[in-house]
Amino acid sequence: MPRPERLRRRGAAALAAGILLSLTAAMMPVTRVIEPGGWVPGALTLATVMLATGALLRRARVPAVGVSLVESALFVLVITVAFFRDTAWFGVIPTPGTLRAVPVLLTDAVQQMATGAAPLPASDALSFFVVASVGVLTLVLDHVVVTTRLPLLGAVALVAVALVPTIAVPAPMDVGAFVVLGIGILFLLRTDTRARHAGSSRRPSTASATGVAIGAVAVIVAVVLTPLLPAPESRADPIAAGSSGINPTLRLGDDLRRPNPVEVLRVRTTASTAPYLRAVTLSAFAGEVWRPDEQRPEPVGSGEGFGPVPAGADVARAEQVTRIDIERLSSTYLPLPYPATDIGGLRGDWGLIAENRTVVALQANTSGQGYEVLTEEPRPTLEQIRGARARGAAVAPDYVQLPVVTPDLIGQLAREVTADARTDYDAVTALQRWFRSSAFSYSLDAPVEEGFDGAGVDAVERFLVERTGYCVHFASAFAVMARSLDIPTRVVIGYLPGADTPELVDDQVVYSVTSDLLHAWPEVYFEGIGWVGFEPTNSLGSPPTFSSGATTPGSAADQELGLTPEQSAAPSAGPSERPDLPGATESGAAQDDQASPTAVPGLVGLAIVALLGAPGVVRAAWRRRQLTAAGGGDERAAWRVVQDTAIDLGIPVPASESPRSFGARLVAAHGAPPGAVDALVTAVEHASYAPAGSARSGAARDGTLASAVDAVRGALRAGTPLGRRLLAVLVPRSLVVRPGSATAGAREPSGAR
Repeated sequence: MPRPERLRRRGAAALAAGILLSLTAAMMPVTRVIEPGGWVPGALTLATVMLATGALLRRARVPAVGVSLVESALFVLVITVAFFRDTAWFGVIPTPGTLRAVPVLLTDAVQQMATGAAPLPASDALSFFVVASVGVLTLVLDHVVVTTRLPLLGAVALVAVALVPTIAVPAPMDVGAFVVLGIGILFLLRTDTRARHAGSSRRPSTASATGVAIGAVAVIVAVVLTPLLPAPESRADPIAAGSSGINPTLRLGDDLRRPNPVEVLRVRTTASTAPYLRAVTLSAFAGEVWRPDEQRPEPVGSGEGFGPVPAGADVARAEQVTRIDIERLSSTYLPLPYPATDIGGLRGDWGLIAENRTVVALQANTSGQGYEVLTEEPRPTLEQIRGARARGAAVAPDYVQLPVVTPDLIGQLAREVTADARTDYDAVTALQRWFRSSAFSYSLDAPVEEGFDGAGVDAVERFLVERTGYCVHFASAFAVMARSLDIPTRVVIGYLPGADTPELVDDQVVYSVTSDLLHAWPEVYFEGIGWVGFEPTNSLGSPPTFSSGATTPGSAADQELGLTPEQSAAPSAGPSERPDLPGATESGAAQDDQASPTAVPGLVGLAIVALLGAPGVVRAAWRRRQLTAAGGGDERAAWRVVQDTAIDLGIPVPASESPRSFGARLVAAHGAPPGAVDALVTAVEHASYAPAGSARSGAARDGTLASAVDAVRGALRAGTPLGRRLLAVLVPRSLVVRPGSATAGAREPSGAR
């Protein structure tokens, strides 16, 4: 085998290694979305097998189409063995049952991503989604980078993949992953350049120098400048588009501080006051973030529905009907009063989770929904709830779990605050009263100014020291402190009661709920009663109150708990007052105004489109500047536009060819108009060889240079296949390949005329 050909084949193997390195770096940020698990070695193994096989086949001189077919077959084989062995013949060959199982697993993965909180557990569905995606990306990159030798296009795809997790789950930039990715992309560009010019006496200095400069700048920005920049916003602001969303986590941060609330829904009810509306419950807490409950939903209308309310027969109940009309809310979580027993009027496919009485979208969205909810609210007396036990109740372990490492301050304060409590209810009431006392203050700004945010145990400890924060801190601190006393708790994300409007429908007051009323609060489980909501957030909402069944309001029993006569006489266990806090409304999880989970794919798509279109935009802007100069009589700018157009379309522009020879080839082989080419050649020769101070060329004097350039560009594009024209627009090679360089002097493409 001739040495140049041997070097090119070695270059193909090196490109495959570079792709694997770059893929590994691009996958690193994915671990912030999905917990590391079997999908990591699985994806890397699949990519390695496919790339190694492709490299071996190329060494054996197998045609490119054969390489792609074998790699595709390997992809199907590995995916089948790893995830669909039970439905395959001999555990290897896909069957119709395998094909039917693929969309089921994909749907499950999409549902988990839409309703879960990052980092998601590495389930079988999510592992399949990631491994299959990496396999498809490997196949595409191997073809684009190694076969068609367009490493710049592959680099854009890799950067887009690495950015998706950053868009979906805001966090500090992974500098290490970015540096490795930059090295991998630089290696691809360098290796491709060397392989293209194997055996050539010319050194590919220009393209290599450009690649080195790009890589160096990228690394410097990542390591030095990026940590100095302000943190980016976590999502595009949906309020700017006229709608709001519900984020199923307590990582609210900057989103809580966004202005311009909008009306998200309207409520009317048979109850005497507007209810709290629950959307998501969060029970699992490992120390960093509260996770949404992940029970599998059952389709609304199937099975037994929500089931009976788990309260004792001796506990009074109040049945209410609530009508909710969505105005500007785009979410997969449905706001509901508690405890729901039936729901009607929904459009689309919705899933019901009986355990926490929530409803999530299967194939639907809250936008434009109008629905009615039947609730059956337990109304225990003060004596009943004081007599009910919370500690030792038969509940799932998640409701009492604490992180392995929990700061001592949390348990110590919980014991001090509840030292005089005689019952479990007295203990949680003491906690609630403590948080709502003058010892704490509500603030959306103080957490940022004091350097803490979020709901993990470290943030809770800092909050208990600083004693200022917003609903996330109050709810999380209450729940964790109660758990330190072995009292089962969970955190709820939903809406505070809305403000009444002058509007009446069927003699019912219409309440308006705005995005700044999205809120987080804790619930406590009492045996024989169920989950009861509490309101520890200082200055917001109203704490639950219970009337004595044996005493009158203001009795000794009420006074002992610190209740006013008005509080003890309240008929409802659910708070209902709209907060009145000048200058600080609660933005909770939806003025978290993070885009709803259903909006994330659209945002990611826009980001990818922007990345893919960036090279073309840069090239178009530079061309416009050159054409403007050409219109002013700049002969060299006009000629440079023609050369760049040729490079983008794959037409060689070697240094050894004079402008006249190059122009003659454009006319003979590519259909360029002779008159326009002659005018441009004459102009550039005049600019290059005429004595200084001599008159300008005819085309430069009469202002026809730009029109001549347009005529030549149009003819060259018309004579080029559509696929090549699209690549010229999306990935213009002239951004990194200079006229006269070794890369620009490559042989004519097979499609040239």
